[in-house]
Amino acid sequence: MFGQTGFRLVSAPTFLPAYLFMLSGSDFAVGLARSLQAAGTIATPMIGASLIAHRSKILGITLASSALMRLQILGLALVGFFAGAGAAVPAIIVFLALMGTFQGIAQVTMNSLRAKVIPIHRRGIVGGARNFLAGLTSAAVSYVAGAYLIDGDVFGNGYASVFLLAFGVTSIGLFALVFTAEPKSMSVRGRESIFETFKAVGPILRAQHDFRRFFIARALASAGRMALPFYILFAGTRMELTGTVLGVLTTVWMLTSSTANLGWGMLADRHGYKIVMLVTLACWIASHVQLLFVEGFAGIATFFVLMGAASGGFNQSAQNMVLEFGRFEDIPIRLAASGSAVNLIATVGPVLGGAVVAVLGYIELFVLTILLQAVAFVIMAVFVPDPRHARGRKRGGTNDA
Repeated sequence: MFGQTGFRLVSAPTFLPAYLFMLSGSDFAVGLARSLQAAGTIATPMIGASLIAHRSKILGITLASSALMRLQILGLALVGFFAGAGAAVPAIIVFLALMGTFQGIAQVTMNSLRAKVIPIHRRGIVGGARNFLAGLTSAAVSYVAGAYLIDGDVFGNGYASVFLLAFGVTSIGLFALVFTAEPKSMSVRGRESIFETFKAVGPILRAQHDFRRFFIARALASAGRMALPFYILFAGTRMELTGTVLGVLTTVWMLTSSTANLGWGMLADRHGYKIVMLVTLACWIASHVQLLFVEGFAGIATFFVLMGAASGGFNQSAQNMVLEFGRFEDIPIRLAASGSAVNLIATVGPVLGGAVVAVLGYIELFVLTILLQAVAFVIMAVFVPDPRHARGRKRGGTNDA
């Protein structure tokens, strides 16, 4: 919960894009920074998988990768306080790239740990409750960050103060993780090098047709991240962006995301993650359609409500659905393969998005996003069965893990 609270301050489509744009004055620089952050996560999930797939206990590696990721947030804060204007943008880009590198490893280790300690039929409500509580704390912290830290220019740089606050909150979460009671895995893969881990992806995708289609659909749906850094910049063309406005919009995004995720989790525990992914993807597409017609604060706030409720639920459901395909011992490989594909899209997307905005405009970027996500919806709806229900039919109608 504390980890999510802090990381949401950095990943929110408000504070960091607005800060980078203020420093650089360039849409392309904002997209490039987010792209390089995602670039760090393309290959590193495979490193995470090779580190843990053969181990019966993985808590130590999870703690180490999570700590390294948090240190990059501290770096963002220190850059803001001590770097000159000319050095700030490249330094921020470097720290974001390093954060992505360790994030790719942590995604695999953390989700593999979650698969061990949370039963399959409780992952939805547990994840939803975590997101709900993190959303409440994030919403409160975001308002304080915008209205007081940024507008008050606390410590001489309000944005750097926000990142320092984020580092402190995420560190509390890392300390809490130390006390996880991890069971020993009874079934693991043989020890494999990073290259052998890469090679293992092909046979899994060829053998598991349903997972392969899910793999493609999730990657296309993640094209929504292509527009993520540009929402707040587009909002700046419709109204004035003050620290208070940034804080309010971030609060709206976090509150709706967390509240909706509690409901998505309950729905997933009862009916599986496929239905949640379809509903949230449809809502995500609708938010982009609505964005084409907004004027002023009310329209932008409505967009953040729709997008917040949809994107968070889709991403959480997708991560959990990966855990349900195939064999338990292959979970790290599936997480790494699916995560790498999504992160590749996230790498290319913001740079492509920045180029589209520079050449055509914001509206054309949102239309492109709608089309890609619509294709993903069709693939998911028609060609991907719910793995939990499919497994239940094979076992004679039970949905027990």
